[in-house]
Amino acid sequence: MTVRSNGELTRGAPMLLLAAIVALALNLRPAMAAVGPLLDLIETATGMDSTAASLLTTLPVLMIGVGALSIRPLRRRLGERRGILLGALLIGVACLVRVVFQETASLIASAVVVGVGVALIQALAPVVIKRAFPARFGTVMALYTTGIMGGAAIAAATAAGLAEAIGWAGALALWSVPAFVAAVVWLCAARDPAAEEPNRLAVVEATHPEIPFWRQGRAWSLILVLGLGTSAYTLVLAWLPPFYVDLGQPRATAGYLLSAMTGAEVAAGLLVSVLIGRFPDRRGPILTALVLALVGLAGLVVAPVSLAVPVVLVMGLGIGAIFPLTLILSMDQIDDPARSGDLLAFVQGGGYIIASLSPLAAGLLRDHVADLTQAWVAMGVGILILAVVTLGFRPGLPKLH
Repeated sequence: MTVRSNGELTRGAPMLLLAAIVALALNLRPAMAAVGPLLDLIETATGMDSTAASLLTTLPVLMIGVGALSIRPLRRRLGERRGILLGALLIGVACLVRVVFQETASLIASAVVVGVGVALIQALAPVVIKRAFPARFGTVMALYTTGIMGGAAIAAATAAGLAEAIGWAGALALWSVPAFVAAVVWLCAARDPAAEEPNRLAVVEATHPEIPFWRQGRAWSLILVLGLGTSAYTLVLAWLPPFYVDLGQPRATAGYLLSAMTGAEVAAGLLVSVLIGRFPDRRGPILTALVLALVGLAGLVVAPVSLAVPVVLVMGLGIGAIFPLTLILSMDQIDDPARSGDLLAFVQGGGYIIASLSPLAAGLLRDHVADLTQAWVAMGVGILILAVVTLGFRPGLPKLH
C-alpha cells in the first residue's frame, strides 16, 4: 500500500491492508458487547438502574452517529491514516481506564470515548476500502463488517468467564490489548504519509459543486434503512443477555446465546461477502435478511426459552446480513470514493443516532414494566417499515450528487 501526497491510501500491499482492516473491525464492538452479559454485576457494583446502564450502549452508538456527521472536516485535518489511528487509540485507552475507574460517571465517560473512537474508524475505513479495492469493494466491505460482528461474538462468549477470573472491570479493560495491537498493524499497513493538501481538496470541491445530502430525499431514506437495521443490532446487543437472565437463565448461558447470535451474524456476513456480487439488485438479499430478523424477534416473544438456540441463530443470520447490505447499498449510490465516504458518514450519522434510541427505550421499559417483550414487538414494527423503504431502491436509479 502506497500513500498519496495528501496522506490517503492508494495501491500496494493489499494483504497487509486487509489484515489491518480486519484487526480494526474486530475492535469496533467488544467494548459494548461485553457489557450485556455482565450487566447484573455492573448494576450491583455501581448502583445503576436499567436506564442508566443502557447508556453504556446508547452513548457509544450515539457518539458514532455524532462523530460520523463531523467526519468530513476531521478527514481534511487528520487524513485517513491519522484519523483511523486516533480511533483505535481512543478505544484502547477507554477500555483500559475501566479497570481503574469503576464508578458510574467514569464508565459512562469511557463509553463516550469508545463511541468517538469507533466513529472515526467506521467513517474512514469504508473510504479506504473503496479506494484500495474498487473491483472487490462489496466483498471487502462484507469482510470488514464480518470482523465487526466477530469481535462482538468473541466479547460476548468470553465476558462471563473473564469476569469470574479477573472481575467484571478487568474483563472490560482487557479489550484495550487488541485495540492497541490493531493500531500497530494499521501503522504498518498505512506507513508514513507525506504532507496533507487541504487546499487541493478545496479547489476540487469549488470546481465541482455538490448538492448537500440533506437536500436529497434518497439520502434520508438511507438514514432510515441503516438506522432501523442497526437499531435491531444495538437492541439485542445490549438487552438479549439481561432478557435471558431475567428469565432465570445463568449469566454464562445468556452470554453464550448472545455469542451464538453474533456468530450467526459472522456467518451471514461471510455469505454476503461471497454472494453479493451476484445480486446487483440489493433489495432481494435485504428483504430476505429482514424476514429472518422478524422471525427471530417473533421467537423472542412466543418461545424465548424453549426455542432459544434456533431463535438467536435465525435472528443473527438476519441482523448479520442487514448491516453489511445496508452499508453496501449506501456506497452503491455514488462512484467517487471520497464523496461516497461523505455520504456514508451522513447516513451513519443519522442512522446511528436513531439506533442509539433502541437500547435506551428498552432500559426505560425494563425499569417500569420489568419485561422486554414490548421492545421486541416494537422492533418488529421497525423491521416492517424498513422493508417498505427498501423496496424504493430499485436498480437503475440515478447516482446521488
